[in-house]
Amino acid sequence: MIITISEPDLQVLAGQVPAVPSIILILSVACGVGVFLVIALLRMLFSVPLPPLLIAFYVLIFALSAFVPKDFLNIAFDSGGVTTGPMTVPFIMALGAGVSAIRSDRHAADDSFGLEAAQKVVIFAFVTDSEWKRIKTGLQRQMKIDVPGSGIAFIIPVSSVGGKKQLQFLTEGRDFKKEEESVLKDTRYELLVVIANQGYTEMIMDAAREASAVGGTVIHAKGTGTEKAERFLGVSIAAEKEMIFMVTRREGKNDIMRAIMNQAGLDSRAGAIVFSLPVTDTAGMRLLEDSEE
Repeated sequence: MIITISEPDLQVLAGQVPAVPSIILILSVACGVGVFLVIALLRMLFSVPLPPLLIAFYVLIFALSAFVPKDFLNIAFDSGGVTTGPMTVPFIMALGAGVSAIRSDRHAADDSFGLEAAQKVVIFAFVTDSEWKRIKTGLQRQMKIDVPGSGIAFIIPVSSVGGKKQLQFLTEGRDFKKEEESVLKDTRYELLVVIANQGYTEMIMDAAREASAVGGTVIHAKGTGTEKAERFLGVSIAAEKEMIFMVTRREGKNDIMRAIMNQAGLDSRAGAIVFSLPVTDTAGMRLLEDSEE
């Protein structure tokens, strides 16, 4: 309500309507925005479908318009338009994205206006077992990584390193014990890696969510090594690709992979391939853990 009162567009409109006192017009619009914002937040928290609410409120608005003097009808609709200004919109969008993040179901992202964090950072690092324990503790205590939307961290075993000097470079001064290469089985989580043509992320994520995937991180990449690479003015053009990373429970891995390949596989425009890697430990996966308890 306070944000709406400070909206510049509303202040300008109030000054252009001498028939209605400015304070009455401003407070009326602010109260209306506040009431419907509460209704919207409750709808998001309790997962109420949006279409029935839209139909009901539109019917109510048009019914009330039949009893409003024509001189005030235009003002009423203009008052709704001026609330979408530089003060109100960022506040409502941020509030909606935050409230939707509280929910743990797979449709929560649908209520966040399609917004995600403006920028994400993906960090790859070689760590030992002892280092990972300290890193995981730090992420949980300092970054609060277990809070939904704060990120995730996981470790994948490195089976081999090419070259003795490279191994020394990575392990010098660190608590590292060389062991025989092994095959991991029965890991709790797995990392799904999807490589697809650019522009089909939503198709892939929709297929994955239908199989109960929570979310993913997209990295833009370029495909190389194709025998028939496209050329422009004699210069080879690498195909734009997207890599999608999803950490999921091992039990649901096959369903997600099957859904992606059925809807966005090599026979589709997405041309996706998907493979999985074992994940030995995670941080920030409380949503998945809580949903299974």
